[in-house]
Amino acid sequence: MTKGAIIALIILAVMIIVMIVLYFLGKKAQKKQDEQNALLQANKQYVSMLIIDKKRMKLKDAGLPQMVLDQTPKMLRGSRMPIIKAKVGPQVVSLICDDKIFEEVPVKKEVKAAVSGIYVLEVKGLHGKSSAAPVAKKKGLRAWVDKLQEKAGAKPIK
Repeated sequence: MTKGAIIALIILAVMIIVMIVLYFLGKKAQKKQDEQNALLQANKQYVSMLIIDKKRMKLKDAGLPQMVLDQTPKMLRGSRMPIIKAKVGPQVVSLICDDKIFEEVPVKKEVKAAVSGIYVLEVKGLHGKSSAAPVAKKKGLRAWVDKLQEKAGAKPIK
Protein backbone atom coordinates (compact mmCIF):
# COMPACT_ATOMS: atom_id res chain seq x y z
CA MET A 1 0.00 0.00 0.00
CA THR A 2 1.11 3.50 -0.67
CA LYS A 3 1.56 6.15 1.95
CA GLY A 4 -1.46 8.13 0.67
CA ALA A 5 -3.77 5.10 0.86
CA ILE A 6 -2.76 4.43 4.48
CA ILE A 7 -3.43 8.06 5.44
CA ALA A 8 -6.81 7.96 3.66
CA LEU A 9 -7.81 4.77 5.53
CA ILE A 10 -6.83 6.28 8.90
CA ILE A 11 -8.84 9.45 8.17
CA LEU A 12 -11.81 7.33 7.07
CA ALA A 13 -11.66 5.24 10.25
CA VAL A 14 -11.50 8.35 12.46
CA MET A 15 -14.46 9.90 10.65
CA ILE A 16 -16.53 6.71 11.07
CA ILE A 17 -15.75 6.64 14.81
CA VAL A 18 -16.72 10.33 15.14
CA MET A 19 -20.01 9.73 13.29
CA ILE A 20 -20.89 6.80 15.59
CA VAL A 21 -20.13 8.86 18.71
CA LEU A 22 -22.22 11.79 17.42
CA TYR A 23 -25.11 9.45 16.62
CA PHE A 24 -25.27 8.11 20.18
CA LEU A 25 -24.83 11.56 21.75
CA GLY A 26 -27.65 12.93 19.56
CA LYS A 27 -29.90 10.03 20.49
CA LYS A 28 -29.24 10.66 24.19
CA ALA A 29 -29.90 14.42 23.82
CA GLN A 30 -33.15 13.76 21.94
CA LYS A 31 -34.37 11.45 24.71
CA LYS A 32 -33.53 14.09 27.34
CA GLN A 33 -35.36 16.78 25.36
CA ASP A 34 -38.46 14.59 25.00
CA GLU A 35 -38.53 14.04 28.77
CA GLN A 36 -38.25 17.78 29.42
CA ASN A 37 -41.02 18.58 26.92
CA ALA A 38 -43.30 16.01 28.56
CA LEU A 39 -42.62 17.63 31.95
CA LEU A 40 -43.38 21.11 30.57
CA GLN A 41 -46.62 19.90 28.99
CA ALA A 42 -47.69 18.22 32.23
CA ASN A 43 -47.15 21.40 34.28
CA LYS A 44 -48.60 24.00 31.91
CA GLN A 45 -51.30 26.40 33.07
CA TYR A 46 -53.36 28.85 31.04
CA VAL A 47 -52.97 32.46 32.15
CA SER A 48 -54.42 35.71 30.83
CA MET A 49 -51.69 38.32 30.38
CA LEU A 50 -50.98 41.63 28.68
CA ILE A 51 -47.78 41.48 26.61
CA ILE A 52 -45.83 44.70 27.21
CA ASP A 53 -42.64 44.02 25.28
CA LYS A 54 -40.70 41.23 23.60
CA LYS A 55 -36.98 41.14 22.83
CA ARG A 56 -34.07 38.82 22.35
CA MET A 57 -31.67 39.59 25.18
CA LYS A 58 -29.09 38.00 27.42
CA LEU A 59 -30.40 36.25 30.53
CA LYS A 60 -28.47 38.48 32.91
CA ASP A 61 -30.04 41.60 31.32
CA ALA A 62 -33.58 40.17 31.21
CA GLY A 63 -34.48 40.76 34.85
CA LEU A 64 -35.06 37.10 35.63
CA PRO A 65 -34.72 35.85 39.22
CA GLN A 66 -31.21 35.08 40.46
CA MET A 67 -32.14 31.44 41.02
CA VAL A 68 -32.86 31.06 37.28
CA LEU A 69 -29.47 32.54 36.40
CA ASP A 70 -27.72 30.19 38.82
CA GLN A 71 -29.39 27.12 37.32
CA THR A 72 -28.59 27.91 33.67
CA PRO A 73 -25.39 26.49 32.22
CA LYS A 74 -22.56 29.03 31.90
CA MET A 75 -22.48 28.67 28.13
CA LEU A 76 -26.13 29.75 27.82
CA ARG A 77 -25.88 32.79 30.10
CA GLY A 78 -24.24 34.86 27.37
CA SER A 79 -26.56 33.76 24.56
CA ARG A 80 -29.60 35.80 23.56
CA MET A 81 -32.95 34.29 24.56
CA PRO A 82 -36.48 35.32 23.56
CA ILE A 83 -37.79 37.27 26.57
CA ILE A 84 -41.34 38.59 27.05
CA LYS A 85 -42.26 41.27 29.56
CA ALA A 86 -45.90 40.77 30.50
CA LYS A 87 -48.39 41.99 33.06
CA VAL A 88 -49.93 38.98 34.77
CA GLY A 89 -52.57 40.23 37.16
CA PRO A 90 -51.07 43.20 39.04
CA GLN A 91 -47.45 42.05 38.51
CA VAL A 92 -45.07 42.79 35.64
CA VAL A 93 -42.90 39.72 35.06
CA SER A 94 -40.21 38.61 32.62
CA LEU A 95 -40.86 35.26 30.95
CA ILE A 96 -38.81 33.10 28.61
CA CYS A 97 -40.67 32.34 25.39
CA ASP A 98 -40.44 29.29 23.16
CA ASP A 99 -38.46 30.04 19.97
CA LYS A 100 -41.18 28.51 17.79
CA ILE A 101 -43.83 31.03 18.84
CA PHE A 102 -41.74 34.12 19.59
CA GLU A 103 -42.46 35.82 16.25
CA GLU A 104 -46.22 35.18 16.60
CA VAL A 105 -46.54 36.81 20.03
CA PRO A 106 -48.45 40.10 19.69
CA VAL A 107 -47.11 43.15 21.52
CA LYS A 108 -49.44 45.42 23.53
CA LYS A 109 -52.26 42.88 23.33
CA GLU A 110 -54.03 40.77 25.91
CA VAL A 111 -53.51 37.07 25.30
CA LYS A 112 -54.22 33.73 26.87
CA ALA A 113 -50.93 31.88 27.22
CA ALA A 114 -49.92 28.40 28.31
CA VAL A 115 -47.17 28.93 30.89
CA SER A 116 -45.04 26.38 32.70
CA GLY A 117 -43.10 28.16 35.43
CA ILE A 118 -41.44 31.10 33.65
CA TYR A 119 -41.56 29.44 30.22
CA VAL A 120 -44.29 30.42 27.72
CA LEU A 121 -45.31 27.42 25.61
CA GLU A 122 -48.16 28.79 23.46
CA VAL A 123 -50.12 32.00 22.97
CA LYS A 124 -53.68 32.66 21.79
CA GLY A 125 -55.15 36.12 21.26
CA LEU A 126 -58.13 37.20 23.38
CA HIS A 127 -59.23 40.60 22.14
CA GLY A 128 -59.04 42.23 18.74
CA LYS A 129 -57.73 40.81 15.52
CA SER A 130 -54.91 38.31 15.51
CA SER A 131 -51.65 40.01 14.65
CA ALA A 132 -50.51 37.76 11.85
CA ALA A 133 -47.22 38.87 10.38
CA PRO A 134 -47.69 40.76 7.10
CA VAL A 135 -46.71 38.92 3.97
CA ALA A 136 -43.28 39.98 2.83
CA LYS A 137 -43.21 41.76 -0.52
CA LYS A 138 -41.51 40.06 -3.40
CA LYS A 139 -38.32 41.61 -4.69
CA GLY A 140 -36.50 41.38 -7.96
CA LEU A 141 -37.48 40.41 -11.48
CA ARG A 142 -40.37 38.12 -10.47
CA ALA A 143 -42.05 40.94 -8.50
CA TRP A 144 -41.68 43.31 -11.44
CA VAL A 145 -43.22 40.79 -13.86
CA ASP A 146 -46.13 40.11 -11.46
CA LYS A 147 -46.73 43.84 -11.09
CA LEU A 148 -46.84 44.31 -14.87
CA GLN A 149 -49.25 41.38 -15.22
CA GLU A 150 -51.57 42.85 -12.60
CA LYS A 151 -51.59 46.21 -14.39
CA ALA A 152 -52.40 44.47 -17.66
CA GLY A 153 -55.26 42.57 -16.03
CA ALA A 154 -53.69 39.13 -16.31
CA LYS A 155 -53.34 36.71 -13.45
CA PRO A 156 -49.80 36.12 -12.19
CA ILE A 157 -48.27 32.80 -13.19
CA LYS A 158 -47.74 30.49 -10.25
